[in-house]
Amino acid sequence: MIKEIKEWFEPGRFIPVNDIAIDLGTANTLVYVKGEGVVLNEPSVVAMDKSSDTVLAIGLEAKRMLGRTPGEIEAVRPLKDGVIADVDVTELMLRHFLKQVTAKRVFRIKPRVVVGVPSGITELERRAVRSSTISAGAKDVYMVAEPMAAAIGVGLPVETPSGNMVIDIGGGTTEIAVIALSGIVSNTSIRVGGDEFDANIVTFLRQNYNLLIGEPTAEAIKIQIGSAFDVGEERGMDVKGRDLVSGIPKTVHVKSNEIRECLQEPIQQVVGAVRRALEITPPELSSDIVDRGIVMTGGGSLIRGLDRLLRHETSLPIHIDEEPLRCVVRGAGKILDNMEKYRTVLTD
Repeated sequence: MIKEIKEWFEPGRFIPVNDIAIDLGTANTLVYVKGEGVVLNEPSVVAMDKSSDTVLAIGLEAKRMLGRTPGEIEAVRPLKDGVIADVDVTELMLRHFLKQVTAKRVFRIKPRVVVGVPSGITELERRAVRSSTISAGAKDVYMVAEPMAAAIGVGLPVETPSGNMVIDIGGGTTEIAVIALSGIVSNTSIRVGGDEFDANIVTFLRQNYNLLIGEPTAEAIKIQIGSAFDVGEERGMDVKGRDLVSGIPKTVHVKSNEIRECLQEPIQQVVGAVRRALEITPPELSSDIVDRGIVMTGGGSLIRGLDRLLRHETSLPIHIDEEPLRCVVRGAGKILDNMEKYRTVLTD
């Protein structure tokens, strides 16, 4: 009996989850719980039955259904270009993720939530984020610009007068910001990211090989043989899809130099955005960037050779974080740990 009582009052069992950070990304949603770290990392995908309008799967299970569902089932991504495209589906997804995080707690209270959002978000899109998060069960919602959260996540001294430059390449957007004194001094945001890279690969294979592939296959090609700059190591990959002429499945061999060529258009958009951001940076902060370099975060920064290309184009040191996919949620978590210190970077 005593053992059962001890287990019931086990430390942490009655601690309410009242501080949560969310990186609500186009491709993945990550959740951080204060005192525990990152506890959830799931794809931002929802599978729904169109006939009954009911949810069948959310997260990784739903992502496995992309391109494989029968007519009455649809796997959708409720976020597009870094912002909410479908408020109702996003609310269901957030509610599911928050329930997963709080399920093991005996006493649940509505959590205080910090959400990372694109720096170029409109007021209408901001309201959609707030509405979805509140409806999913949050008590208070605070928002932080993703490049600011990423900078805090990699440990940059954002509160000092020194200039810090961050490039955050996500699934739907690329955010480039120069940060000083807990504020974004100059900011460039373009709606180009990993999704655009995937779409270019799909188009390339359709036009050059008459091969139709799905989004998951394009993503696999990008990860395995995609590159932004000639790194001196050429790779190849067998790609399976449907022949657009005969209509039957076939396999083609694709080389990394072909994928590099088809990725040049969106990658040059990223390079152009970096140049524009540097052009509008105050000269005193520019001198700091020459010394400190630029930090790259987000899943898009993992494309081979992208750091070399930016180094070649800007003549500046380029650094990639060890865990670029978690920088934003890590930064939002640090904000939760010290709300007073980072109060000025938040909007509520």
